[in-house]
Amino acid sequence: MRDLPPTATLRAFEVATRHATFTSAAEELFITQSAVSHQLKKLEELWGLQLFERGKTLRLTPAGTALAPLVREFFSKLETTLADQREQKGRVRLLVNTTYSFALKWLLPRLPGLARLHPEILVTIESTDSAINFTSADSEVAIRFGHGNYPALHSDFMFREQLFPVASPTLLKRFGIPRVPAELLRYPLLTREGADLVPKWDAWFKQVGLNTDVLHESVRFADTNMTIEAALLGQGIALARSGHVEKELLDGSLIRLFDIRFPSPAAYYFVCPAGIETRPHIQKFRSWLLSESHQAQLSYR
Repeated sequence: MRDLPPTATLRAFEVATRHATFTSAAEELFITQSAVSHQLKKLEELWGLQLFERGKTLRLTPAGTALAPLVREFFSKLETTLADQREQKGRVRLLVNTTYSFALKWLLPRLPGLARLHPEILVTIESTDSAINFTSADSEVAIRFGHGNYPALHSDFMFREQLFPVASPTLLKRFGIPRVPAELLRYPLLTREGADLVPKWDAWFKQVGLNTDVLHESVRFADTNMTIEAALLGQGIALARSGHVEKELLDGSLIRLFDIRFPSPAAYYFVCPAGIETRPHIQKFRSWLLSESHQAQLSYR
């Protein structure tokens, strides 16, 4: 740390790297040309390096070229962090853990409403499909997809989705609109791989009274969002969960096929360590979340 110069000297160097002359650098810093020259000379003496080649214009030496981005990054990060800290002053941070697909499709579109209602809460979202143990490094609260079995944790039921086939208008124009569920067997079907909590096509066909081992599968996906995206691109018909296609059904980019009720066996739950659910900022978030969930559940029936 002996070679660390005063901040003003570093700033003079950073500014000078972006200008062709001491004069223009001095104008940005609101100091004299000689003051800039003096600061840079002091820095070169301290580091034992020539940073600029003097002439009609300033040019960085190889040493100056190597150091310039490091100094520039230092000031950029300092300014960003200070701005972030000032913005957070007087606000309380809440770390929420949930799955990526749920955060993207359901939670994020609703967060502006929380910000209007409780601007003092600064939500940070972490996404993972893994179980959360709420250690000291974990999030304060989580939203989980399961059967409600969360021993030693506080949990609240949020909502249960419906599952149904969806297709893009482009695909339906190409293949025609199926009149009965059995006709789907001739369509390319998009399959969500893994995730035992999410029913597959065979479960849906069984629900509508069809037992079949032969499916015209198009592609298998390991991610819900990829499956929906493929349906949007007209690559096949996806078996969607209602909470993941709200926007697409509303704007017509996806069309629900058949008005057949098939509730998901798993549901969404708000969970947190027992006892902290009454903390003011958590209680506010929880109340808002359960209110939004109630409205969603009404629309998913």
